Amino acid sequence: MVVCIVLALVVVAGAAVLLVHRLKRAKPVPKPVAAPVIVRVLIPEGETRLQIAARAHAAGLSGSYLTASKRSALLDPARYSAPAGTSNLEGFLFPATYDLYRGDPASRLVHEQLIAFTENFGDEEVRRARELHITPYQLLIVASMIEREAQLPGDRAKVAAVIYNRLRLNMALGIDSTIRYALNDYTQPLTAVQLALDSPYNTRTHRGLPPTPISNPGDAAIGAAAHPAHVSYLYYVAGADGCGEEVFSTSIAQFERDAAAYREALAANGGRVPACRKKS
Repeated sequence: MVVCIVLALVVVAGAAVLLVHRLKRAKPVPKPVAAPVIVRVLIPEGETRLQIAARAHAAGLSGSYLTASKRSALLDPARYSAPAGTSNLEGFLFPATYDLYRGDPASRLVHEQLIAFTENFGDEEVRRARELHITPYQLLIVASMIEREAQLPGDRAKVAAVIYNRLRLNMALGIDSTIRYALNDYTQPLTAVQLALDSPYNTRTHRGLPPTPISNPGDAAIGAAAHPAHVSYLYYVAGADGCGEEVFSTSIAQFERDAAAYREALAANGGRVPACRKKS
């Protein structure tokens, strides 16, 4: 009888130990999974791959935007008559607002931008390029310069006209935004040494268009490149009033007067662009 009781106690004790052991090995209750965070990535018109890469990083996208925007199976620049060996997708990375998930690969943003580009640059733009006697890729280059040069909507088509007029006359374009692209400097005044930069992007010293787009243009700049104003302007300079308009002219003499007025306005304002005093 005593033996039976002892055995029963041993069995009960063993069961208790087994129960405790099982309790110790019990799986923890899983924590609730947080919902993915949506990030809104705003790409302004006229930014470069380098500038967009900084935005992609700040938005928490993963991977390298610069690597992702070198090439894509979604878009071949050669289809737009880009030269063989075109090294990246500059110009095709359409500016817009894109909703992505934080942590998405940067290639997702590139994918969305290329889809948007094909929706905004289609058969009509290709047809207009042929009518202007340039390639679709060259039209995109012109649009990228317009995006950097024209501050106000009303100036876009006139800037386009100046570019085409000068190309037709085999004049150097003299657009300093192309030099700034080569230098990746958009804030400091260009020095005499920089203006003489030995680069195919220096449109002061090299005739014709730069070899690639210098920004990623939006729909309005592409439209201006496809439909330039019917004017004979060959020159423009920023207006002396600081309101953002360009002052256009057909003669070098008038251009020099306009440029002198702009320099005088800067000098009178301590080297800074004057504040616009026009009523909105």
